[in-house]
Formats: sequence, structure tokens, C-alpha cells
Amino acid sequence: MTHDEVIEPGGVKATRDIIRHHGSVVVLAVDTESNSKDPDILLIRQYRHAAGKLLLELPAGHIEPGEKLLSAAKRELMEETGYRAKRWSKHASYYASPGFLTETMTILLAEDLTQGEAAPEEDEKIEVHMTPLSEVMRLIHAGKIEDGKTLIGVLLYDSLRRSRKL
Repeated sequence: MTHDEVIEPGGVKATRDIIRHHGSVVVLAVDTESNSKDPDILLIRQYRHAAGKLLLELPAGHIEPGEKLLSAAKRELMEETGYRAKRWSKHASYYASPGFLTETMTILLAEDLTQGEAAPEEDEKIEVHMTPLSEVMRLIHAGKIEDGKTLIGVLLYDSLRRSRKL
């Protein structure tokens, strides 16, 4: 964390507290094998201390210094869920909270999934939920999914599918 004295565009002098972060990867793992019209989305439920509750979200994690984006995504998907994917593509990239945090979050689309054994970290108590896209959308519209990365990833995915760009 840094405490920066800056001159903003327009000449205004300000103090900004900034949290420096290497970035994170988010995995939108999609299984179209059982139903291509309503593909399954891989969600996890885990306790998030800052929110004070369990959240339903896409698998994600930080990128280690020097680690490649794809390597981080494969590691997080396997550790948290046990799944692996054969096809990967970039879905979206955004700043998590640019007012005070340098973290960029990159969402990768993972397809052609195979299930394996998860290896979560000791402090991660994770439930894996393979959920039809229609149900994920219902949960979003009902306010049951509150995680930003999940909202961005799934809503963009649904929009692109509807416009036939995926």
C-alpha cells in the first residue's frame, strides 16, 4: 500500500492511498456437452471474510509474480475445482476497483472440461456447483449472485451467446 501525493488532470493536488496488486485471473468454465442451448457454468461457493458470508462465484485467484496468465488460470481451476480445460480464450479484462487498487482481473473462458480431484489451499473450503446458464441468470436477476467478477463474466458471456458471437 502506498500513500501518494499527486497532481490530478486539471491541476488539483490530492492524496491517494493505493493498494498495489499483481493482478488476478478469473475462470469462466463452460460445459456445453450436456446441453449446448443451456450450457453448464462452473461456480464455487466459498466464505469471503470481507463480505462476511458465503458467495457463489467463478473460480479465481491472484497471479504470482512472474507467472503467466494461462498458467495461473489452469492452476486456480485445478486447485479450486479439480477441473481442467482443453480450450482457453480471453473473455474480458477490467480494473477491479481503480479508485484505490491497481488490480486488473482477466477473465478466461475455459471449455472442453474434464473433471479431476481438487486441491484447495488449507484455508479454502469450497463447494463446486455445475449450474445451467439459465439458472445462473435467474440467480443474478434475483440478486443471489453478488460477486462482481461473476456478474461481469456471466453477463458478458450470455450477451455474446445471444448475439451469436460465441
